[in-house]
Amino acid sequence: MKNITLERVVRFAIGVTALGVLGLILYNYSTLIAYLILAMILSYILDPVVNRLQRMGLNRTLGITLTLSAVILFVVYVSTNVIPIFVAEMIELTNSLNIENIQRIASQVENRLASEYEFIPDNFLEEKVSGVIIELFDFGRLSTVLSDVVGVFTNIFSAVLVVPFAAFFFLKDGTKIRRDLLTLVPNKYFETSLTLIDKIEKRLGLYFRSVLLQSVLVAFSSWSTLSIAGLDNSLSVGISVGIANTIPYFGPIIGYLLSIIVSIIETGDFSLVLVCIIAIFIVQMLDNLVFQPFLFSRSADMHPVAILFIILIGAETAGLLGMLVAIPIATVIKITINQVSWSFNNYQVFRIQAPPPHPNPPQIP
Repeated sequence: MKNITLERVVRFAIGVTALGVLGLILYNYSTLIAYLILAMILSYILDPVVNRLQRMGLNRTLGITLTLSAVILFVVYVSTNVIPIFVAEMIELTNSLNIENIQRIASQVENRLASEYEFIPDNFLEEKVSGVIIELFDFGRLSTVLSDVVGVFTNIFSAVLVVPFAAFFFLKDGTKIRRDLLTLVPNKYFETSLTLIDKIEKRLGLYFRSVLLQSVLVAFSSWSTLSIAGLDNSLSVGISVGIANTIPYFGPIIGYLLSIIVSIIETGDFSLVLVCIIAIFIVQMLDNLVFQPFLFSRSADMHPVAILFIILIGAETAGLLGMLVAIPIATVIKITINQVSWSFNNYQVFRIQAPPPHPNPPQIP
């Protein structure tokens, strides 16, 4: 009780108030916070390109402008050439997803399984599929679904405007922002904080660049192999497989299931199932033997079992979004723990100093 002073009570109250205000801001402006995070990720991805242009003698501001302009032009090209094809294929698949067609496919799958396994009860799959269809095609919820879709497109349009603008200033003034933040850190913790921020930024930048390139390579490979396999909607499935592949372990499973479902919907039978499984298997072999060793040789610094449990924790906490951000968050936590632990063991400022000896120790008679 003697250690409780008015100054400490005031500091504690200010700290609690600051945390409360920060939580309120994060809750009420979560969309803007998400845009800032996306802008930071984009700046991490583009920073090596801008640095290369700067080393070539180009002004940094001009280099950032050219790089972001190229990204925006690429997004415009994809939006006007690739996305319409993707949307058209998805609409075609959606039109095939009528109740009668799905029930017929479920009946075919059930008959195939029943012929192989006698213990399977009759109509077990068709009844369950019918229940799911009734839930999915509940027209009473249609207005809610449409409003959610409109909200998603509104957020995408806002993100296209906000994210590149914020990324420009992160790339241009990132050093100044970092320096201003470090002025808030006490001097004895300055070196540790500087090293920690530098390691986190390098590791996250390498991770996001690797994931982006891996996703593009997997999407292109899936599109190519599924086209050779004869799947009409190979582009939409390939893009979906590439996006799903950003989730370790679970992404490939999603790729297999998606290709199998689409092949059954297209043909109405199982004629393309085996070929599509082989196509996705070839892509996964390329990913495991070529893409991942090349891209993640420096960014992966966790045991596979740890990654699996981290992803499961993310899924339990925040669903699909949690699975996507679990690895970056775990990376930040691990780097922070390692750096702080190293600083405690090597920097004297973190240790409790023993009081100096008395200059004139009393003489024992």
